[in-house]
Formats: sequence, C-alpha cells, structure tokens
Amino acid sequence: MQTEIKTPTEVEDFLPLKRMDHVEFYVGNARQSAQFYRNVLGFTIKGYRGPETGHRESASYLLQQGHINVVLTGAMNSSHPISQHVQKHGDGVKVLALEVDDAAKSLEETVKRGATKVKDLEVHTDENGTVKTASIATYGETVHTFVERHAYKGIFFPGFEARDQKPNNSGEVGLQAIDHVVGNVELGKMNDWVKFYAQTLGFSQLIHFDDEAISTDYSALMSKVMQNGSGKIKFPINEPAASKKKSQIEEYLDFYEGPGVQHLALITGDIIATVDQLKANGLEFLTIPPSYYENLDERIGTIKENIADLQRLGILVDRDDEGYLLQIFTRPIQDRPTVFFEVIQRRGCRGFGAGNFKALFEAIEREQARRGNL
Repeated sequence: MQTEIKTPTEVEDFLPLKRMDHVEFYVGNARQSAQFYRNVLGFTIKGYRGPETGHRESASYLLQQGHINVVLTGAMNSSHPISQHVQKHGDGVKVLALEVDDAAKSLEETVKRGATKVKDLEVHTDENGTVKTASIATYGETVHTFVERHAYKGIFFPGFEARDQKPNNSGEVGLQAIDHVVGNVELGKMNDWVKFYAQTLGFSQLIHFDDEAISTDYSALMSKVMQNGSGKIKFPINEPAASKKKSQIEEYLDFYEGPGVQHLALITGDIIATVDQLKANGLEFLTIPPSYYENLDERIGTIKENIADLQRLGILVDRDDEGYLLQIFTRPIQDRPTVFFEVIQRRGCRGFGAGNFKALFEAIEREQARRGNL
C-alpha cells in the first residue's frame, strides 16, 4: 500500500538547501559520454576542465539544459580513484551536489548529527571569484557535496573554461530540472537511510510504498520518499523485497556492486514533444504493451494529451487528488543494467506514479529476462 506522510512544520531549518546544484558522474570516457548527453539527450556542453586547463589528473565536462547541471568526469590513469570507481561500478553517479548559503555551517550541522565527513571545507578561487565546498557520505560510495557559490561569477566552477557546444540535432529537448533522484540500497537498509536523511539532513518522509504497492507476480521492492523542508529536493530510497525471482533492485545491486543512484527523473513541460525528439535522437525507452492503454481514459479521467500519442511513445499516466502526471523510463544508458533516466511531466500531481508500478515492473522484467537476470 501507499502511505502519504504529511511534512511537519519545522521551527528551524538547520540545513536550508537552495536547490540541486549538480550531479557528477564518474565515467570511463568523459569526452564520448559528453557527446551522448549533447546529441542524444539534448544538453549543451558549457564548460571543460582538464589537462589543457591545468587539471592534469582528470577531465570534466559540464552539460547544461534548463536548470540541470550534469558533470561527467573521467580519470587520466588507471590508478586514479575515479578509474577504480568506474572499474567497480561502471559509469555511475558519484556526487549529488546541493547548493547552500554556507558550506562550512552545512558540514558542521550534518556531521554533529551523525554524517561522515568525506571532504573538509575547500575554497576554490579564480579570477571570477570563490566557490566553497564540503562533502559527506551517503549510501554506497555516493557523496553529497555542499556548494556555496554566491561569491562566484564564472560559468560554473574555478578551473572550468567556457564552451558552447550546442546539440548537433535539433537543439535542446525541453528538459527543465531534476524532479527527484532515486537511490537503491541493500535489503534491510532502507530505514537506516531514511533515518539518516531525517536526522542528519532534516528531511521528512513524503510517501511510503510497500511491497504490495510495488510488485508483480515475480518481483517486488519497497520505497520511501524523503524530501527537504522546501520540498524542492526529493530522494526516494528503494530496497528489494522478498519475491519469487530477482527484482530490478537486486539486479542493480549485483551489477553496480553495491548501493548507488538508480535513476534521475527530469521534468519537462511537454513530455510528448520531449520524448518525440529524444526518440528521434536515438534514445531507447522501455516498451509498454498496447493493453495498458485500453480504457485508459476511464481509469485516469480526462487529460489534455491525446491518448494515441501516449500509446505511440509508450508514456504512462497516473493521477492523485491534486492532478495527474505523465512519465516514461529509458533503458539503462550504459552496458551494465544500472543507471537510467525518467522523463516526467506534472500537471498538479505530487506523486510518483504508483498506479504505473505494475506496468513499469513488467516492462523491466521483460528486459531482465532478455539479459538472463530475472
């Protein structure tokens, strides 16, 4: 079942978070990955840092679209920690960066509440000003970096030189912002990380999905959605549940070799136009059977979109008391069946597509079966 938990009124927000600053992936080949994000996902390469800019051990590309900042970083030699991360996990998310007004205070407040410090306060300066950062650990090898950037006027971060490499195809595809970021953790660890986000970062639980809500005849998972005080930052946390066959969470944990970020959900204002262009660019999505769309209008009610367009593209629809949402999920974006993207449009709905879980899981199970991992 799905349980919605009301956010308590905070007397004091000890960790005021402004927004998701950026997401950094560690990848095997940053230059090639940047071209995928540019020409398939419609991002613009806005910055570069590497040996040519005095940063000799790694190369990073800044990709932007709407309010989304993605950094792709690869190492220059096999002994570098980035190379070791990629060898173990494949391409994956290393940093979920959070913009704050005071990085030092953010570190102090979270550490005294139980967070593990990964990096102490660091001050990064160039001719455009100063950025301050500090980092704490979260699930697996993922870290949260607090970014204080109000004293910086450059493109992104000291050491990056400006680029303006727009997509080669038809330009940006309409992705606007990060809606939520989903993490997968081991069996029995979900509540530990729920407690971590509540006590250490001051998050509250928005929704709880149990294994009855998220299941098929073969596999199941449990999930809790944590959000910060403003509700702008949402981190669902999944763990596997007992089932007849291997769930998508177990498959992820096996191939990522531990906990980590499963997917990023990216908001668009026109999901039909966005998905049309992404498919034209070559992005692959999970396939949904035609039976899902039979009597969809009776199940969901009146919507503005043409159901024939949704069926043609494989877009799912769900509704709550405040409106409805439309969503679609890509296949994994690398060879390992780990990280993928969700494209989502909200028309008032604050939920996460609970009514679509069965159809989504069945689509994922079909992919797992093809890989021999179900």
